[in-house]
Amino acid sequence: MGTPQRRTVRDLRRGNRAMLLRALYFGGPASRNDLCGVTGLSAATVSTMTGDLLADNVVVEAGQVDSDGGRPRVLLRVNPVYGYAIGVDVGETQVRVELFDLEMKERARAHYAVRSARHDPELVARHILTGVDAVIAEGGISAGQVLGIGVGVPGIVEPGPDALVRAKTFGWEAVPLGALLRAGTSLPLYVDNGAKTMGQAELWFGSGRGTRDAIMVLMGSGVGGMIVADGSIYRGAGKAAGEVGHLKVVAGGRPCRCGARGCLEAYVGAEAILERAGVVADSADEESALAGVLESGSPVVSETVEMLGAGLSSLVHLFNPERIVIGGWAGLMLGGRLLAEIRAATAANTLAQPFHGDSIVLGRLGADAVALGAATLVIEAFFREAAFRQSVTTIA
Repeated sequence: MGTPQRRTVRDLRRGNRAMLLRALYFGGPASRNDLCGVTGLSAATVSTMTGDLLADNVVVEAGQVDSDGGRPRVLLRVNPVYGYAIGVDVGETQVRVELFDLEMKERARAHYAVRSARHDPELVARHILTGVDAVIAEGGISAGQVLGIGVGVPGIVEPGPDALVRAKTFGWEAVPLGALLRAGTSLPLYVDNGAKTMGQAELWFGSGRGTRDAIMVLMGSGVGGMIVADGSIYRGAGKAAGEVGHLKVVAGGRPCRCGARGCLEAYVGAEAILERAGVVADSADEESALAGVLESGSPVVSETVEMLGAGLSSLVHLFNPERIVIGGWAGLMLGGRLLAEIRAATAANTLAQPFHGDSIVLGRLGADAVALGAATLVIEAFFREAAFRQSVTTIA
């Protein structure tokens, strides 16, 4: 049994500053009095911390509000141009690179087509690095103002400096994407599974906001997911939890791109839907081809809804989530037309007690959710590092 780690005064101050910064980021603008109520910190502590953050320009004043009989209260917020975050979505058909300010407003974007049959790691890395330079130039900022680069990729990402990626659909086996990118940039780099970055974006800003137990399902050419348990992303022992697309829905069923059979992805991923409908489409035409199948009244559509309902039912029984959020371009296309049918198919396979039909909702952030979520990896690090810098400064 491990020995409990003793917390120091520095640790306490750092934790308090991070909590204060998060409160301002997600709930601001707010007065110092508001921050006392939200964080539970004393007025003296909040005053000292906000003074430090104002001095460093991390926080700025955002106007005043009248108080009950006293002086107007000054509102504070995180400075939206203190720094910038770059989010990258490495998808089946393109690499999308976007620049965001700290209010997560998009300032610039670049995208590069890739062929789904050939995701050469070096080419993908070059696209990302070229895109980073392009959005920095288009945004009219310097590289020194960028807090970091977040990258969302398919497959399993092993933590560590090399960010090894195992993505069978790309033919990647332990590709050191982090090392490839660090050879071309000195900016801080954060790499995670794309379904998880989409899920975090929806959790922070979209349909998952306010939930503590949720499932995020990303449906594109393939299918991925993220599990939120008690307010945190559940990653599992090998950091690979959330592979929703590889739930088995048919024993010995259709072959999946992962090499197994009967996976959910082999029935409800866009590529699989088109194959089952007998539609041949280039990866660049996949979206328009799927729209045509959904509008055609093909029996494949109702079969897809049934399979998705069976898969979601398994998630309900396993995790009892408050909410299931369906995102990704194919998920939004399917759910935008057939959400009621998806809810009904899930209910038909689920015990009544843990399921509420309206708990299945569509993502609100659209096709940009993976890149936006990748940028939140940078913002998470910003919270930690801003708190650390203030802690060191105060104690020094």
